[in-house]
Amino acid sequence: MPSKLYSATKQGMQTHTVQIETDVSSGLHAFSIVGLPDKAIEESRERISGALKNSKFKSPRHHAKRVVVNLAPADVKKEGGIYDLPIAIGFLLDSNQVKPKVNLEQTIVLGELGLDGKIKPIRGTILYAMHAKDNGFKEIIVPYENANEASLIKGIKVSAPKNIKELVDYIEARRKLSTPEAFLNESPDNLSDADFSMIKGQENAKKAMEIAAAGGHNILMTGPPGSGKTLLARSSISIMPGMSYEESLEVTKVESVCGTLSKKSPLITKRPFRSPHHSSSESAIIGGTGNLQPGEISRAHRGVLFMDEFPEFHRDVLESLRQPMEEGNVTVARAKGTVEYPSQFILIAAANPCPCGYFGDESRECQCTTASIIKYQRKLSGPIADRIDLHVRVPRQNHKKISSDSLEESSQEIRKRVQNARNIQRNRFVKDDIVSNSEMKIRHIKKHAKISPQLNDLLGKAIEKYKLSARAYHSILKVSRTIADLASSEDIKWEHLALALQYAKRESTTL
Repeated sequence: MPSKLYSATKQGMQTHTVQIETDVSSGLHAFSIVGLPDKAIEESRERISGALKNSKFKSPRHHAKRVVVNLAPADVKKEGGIYDLPIAIGFLLDSNQVKPKVNLEQTIVLGELGLDGKIKPIRGTILYAMHAKDNGFKEIIVPYENANEASLIKGIKVSAPKNIKELVDYIEARRKLSTPEAFLNESPDNLSDADFSMIKGQENAKKAMEIAAAGGHNILMTGPPGSGKTLLARSSISIMPGMSYEESLEVTKVESVCGTLSKKSPLITKRPFRSPHHSSSESAIIGGTGNLQPGEISRAHRGVLFMDEFPEFHRDVLESLRQPMEEGNVTVARAKGTVEYPSQFILIAAANPCPCGYFGDESRECQCTTASIIKYQRKLSGPIADRIDLHVRVPRQNHKKISSDSLEESSQEIRKRVQNARNIQRNRFVKDDIVSNSEMKIRHIKKHAKISPQLNDLLGKAIEKYKLSARAYHSILKVSRTIADLASSEDIKWEHLALALQYAKRESTTL
């Protein structure tokens, strides 16, 4: 009877169980792997043979029999070197070189082999550990360097050998495999080199950034070069609230797919800050490069995506942001397949008002033609602008303000208010699948962002005057709810709505 082991495959963040059947039988010598393997799996025949030979086992290449390995189901494409270890163990079992004394029927086996028999780290370990737990497996065997990552998932036994000889000794009950405990970083603070205390003036923009951080709202800053837009954006991470354990796992899963996790402390507790260059391609921003890898918007999940020189990004890149900004996830369809990644990020966009940057500046004259200004501003389409909750101007600060020695409010003080507002939202949405006000759907808005008839009349007049859309109407209510949360107010009051209207996009204004 062929030996049977279990492994797993992933496409994007979706995982499937793979059954690995190994049959060693009489016949003309051959070593075949079937079941829709990619080039890396076909090359595993050489890695497995070298690893077994150098670990003092008989290898398939030096075995005078026919060896066939089937990766089932046959209609699911398998990629990468993660099947080296289960194929090697399957061969050892079916060739009677190993007598198992542990139950492998409820175990997921993963690992890439080096020619010396060492087991090399793999990507996506946390996804495989979650898959093993969710599908009734009792144990998962992963490379030693991935042990901390796998142990983040409770309720599943993690075994982590350093080489194939250690694993064989474990299977034959001659040794135990120790599992390191995952290192959990207890400090949720989002440390940053930039602090709000360093930014002189710009009180209006600072307040907008505080609202954005508290409610998870998108923000667009417009102003001349050197007015402080980039410094404001880079300081934003210092006022972001700490992540819950569930949010940390979401971010960790994305980075695990990318293969960028720390081996010692894999759980990410600090919110990500991504700042792609404006020449980045659509695939780099949205995802789908290489083996359907996550893009910048997914790597910014639960954190900040800063897009400096916003109108300079390719138009197809900007337009492709519509669905992720609306839904909080992105579906990437390529020839290799279709994958879905999370993309619940805060977009912080910075833009100049015109190509030269000085349109509307009180101290410098704009050198652009009317046609070039209109063309530049049209790069930011209405649908994208409508999905940005906060629009704020960042004017030039005078020398007296910049050189002032007066102390500004620190990021730590602002973060306390932001964290308090987020705690209010978490308690509010405890029964919903959302964590912040920006994620509210219409049914949530009707329930949690009610306003009095007088305020509704005020909002109606603003909508008529500035020709605001239905999406903008709901956006204003979301922002009002966040401003009320920052003030620890149960009801949305006049001053909360008035401030939200101040930051709303007006049809009659330019960028």
